[in-house]
Amino acid sequence: MSAKERSSMEAEHVPKWTLRRTIPSNTAISSELAAELIDAMMQRDWPASDLFRVQLAYEEAVVNAIRHGNRHDVSKTVHVEMACNDDEIWIRITDQGPGFDPNSIPDPRIDELIEIPGGRGVLLISEIMSEITYNEQGNQITMIKRKADASADGIEHE
Repeated sequence: MSAKERSSMEAEHVPKWTLRRTIPSNTAISSELAAELIDAMMQRDWPASDLFRVQLAYEEAVVNAIRHGNRHDVSKTVHVEMACNDDEIWIRITDQGPGFDPNSIPDPRIDELIEIPGGRGVLLISEIMSEITYNEQGNQITMIKRKADASADGIEHE
């Protein structure tokens, strides 16, 4: 393949976008990173519905890291890593808290918990993203969203 052909093919494909930042326990700063991710997704022609859903999952995860993990402690930070290409979004958020067991979070949809706050963010993230994993300590979440994965968002796509 000639250099000209290779250059033409590369122009049709927007390269992978990545971001790595360590931010203070401040939700205003975390929102700025969400805007950068959405811009990257838009450049790669992600559907508008995925833009909203991925931003929502990201914001839930980072707010959980700040609020529950770091307990709003301004001396602690949150490490955010994100990558986006044409077909997949990858997000990892790590706080400096003691961690938690995600399996210990009760389902907030059961009758006796409907009126009780808590656990909805974890449920929402699991409904939106294609795949989520936590590290052993429970202070790091890794989320993946695949563009063609309609099963993760609970919505029928045609």
